[in-house]
Amino acid sequence: MHSLLTAPFRGGIHPKSYKSLSNQTQIDRRFWPKMVYLSLQLRNGALLTPTVEIGERVQRGQLIAIGKSGMVPPIHSSVNGMVVDISKHLSAHPSKAESDTIVIRANQDRRWISSVPTGNFYQLSAQEITHKIEQAGIVGLGGAGFPTASKLKFARQASVHTLVINGGECEPYLTCDDMTMREAGNEVIAGIRLMLKACGANKAIVGVEDNKQQAFETLESLASDDDNIDITHVPSIYPMGSERHLIKAVLGVTVPLGKLSTSVGILVNNIATAQAVYNAVRFNRPLVSRVITVSGKGIEKAGNLRVPVGTPVHEILTHCGGVSDETSRLIFGGPMMGQVITSPKVPIDKCVGGILALTEAETTEPKQQECIRCGQCVRACPMGLMPFQMAAYARVSDLQRAEEIGVTACLSCGACSYVCPSSLPLVHYFQHVKGAINSVKAKEKRSAQAKALTDARKLRLEKEAQAKREAKAKKAAARKKRTPRQASKAAREAAND
Repeated sequence: MHSLLTAPFRGGIHPKSYKSLSNQTQIDRRFWPKMVYLSLQLRNGALLTPTVEIGERVQRGQLIAIGKSGMVPPIHSSVNGMVVDISKHLSAHPSKAESDTIVIRANQDRRWISSVPTGNFYQLSAQEITHKIEQAGIVGLGGAGFPTASKLKFARQASVHTLVINGGECEPYLTCDDMTMREAGNEVIAGIRLMLKACGANKAIVGVEDNKQQAFETLESLASDDDNIDITHVPSIYPMGSERHLIKAVLGVTVPLGKLSTSVGILVNNIATAQAVYNAVRFNRPLVSRVITVSGKGIEKAGNLRVPVGTPVHEILTHCGGVSDETSRLIFGGPMMGQVITSPKVPIDKCVGGILALTEAETTEPKQQECIRCGQCVRACPMGLMPFQMAAYARVSDLQRAEEIGVTACLSCGACSYVCPSSLPLVHYFQHVKGAINSVKAKEKRSAQAKALTDARKLRLEKEAQAKREAKAKKAAARKKRTPRQASKAAREAAND
């Protein structure tokens, strides 16, 4: 076990953490919802087909919707209760989209659907472990939501040598991973061992920020007899939770732009994902709940609680004592990269790690001014970009120049906006430009596909016309070769017809 004390990458910031609002008490496991809303459309647009009907009773952990492939994780009931509706409802997608949703009225029975715990689960093969993870519908709980089983399969095919576990949790306010490491460190370590076997890596490195000493000591103690797992301190600097920056911190390796970490033999997963893997493989329990942080100065009782997937925001806030009149904004995730909650009726999904109730004092920003080209944003950017220059091109919609100087490499981490003395909404500029660039490229792709189809049709018609001409010429040549008697016979036959 070792500790990394120096700054591992250029840039980064130290925003006020507000961690103490929620990390002073144990994870609350008493919460239980009245209703859950499980969307049949994932954030990436993939659709699922329900396997239950309205009026049907369901059990906690029961499979209720399936996708077309392993790349579309299945949905399981997060509660015991009855399906009361399958209809359109607000989803957690930032576009405010409505999607077909399975609505379940929960009862107070918290027992799992009957299942047989796995025996010596460490003896399972890599394929068996991956299959259990896939069947459990586990996705990355760091926020991306990519199917964990698929990541493990791809990593094994790429012959990765190192598994990096993200214990950074650098976003202000959020402490759910910290508390999970403290209270369920044994499950986290067991899940890491299972993922090591599944992906074929020979070593795991857990990067824990140096402001989480209790979590660090817990994991270090639990992994002390395992030479394949190294618990490492990393500096508490934002955005340490970024995959490429965590890799740089713990291994000194730079992931090439546009490439996945597997291209350099490394796979990254989250602390909470490791815990979910353990429960799936050991107890055959699918991912139907997660620990989330509820915090902000607008909430009555901040803390961490385990919440069934599909629970609407308003039920969670009510359990935490409600929000104050000073609350001006609700956010999913952290304040740097989170999304505004458009309605308290929106349910949480597997990708939500926190709900923040922020007051006017926490969200008020100074009046925007003109860029003074001070360079603070350049010094803060962890990707080594020039945010002030990208913003200048964004304001005049010069997509080409913005792309040339690296806007597509932007993490949208918000470090530049945080330090900007002119309070410019730099990240908003970059998100707009990236969206416009993607739109142009999508349009160009559609045009290229349409042109390819048109050219293929034109070629096919030309071939058909050529074939007709050749057939006609062949017939004409055959007529010329006929003897007078054959020609006379053909004429008589044509006259009789």
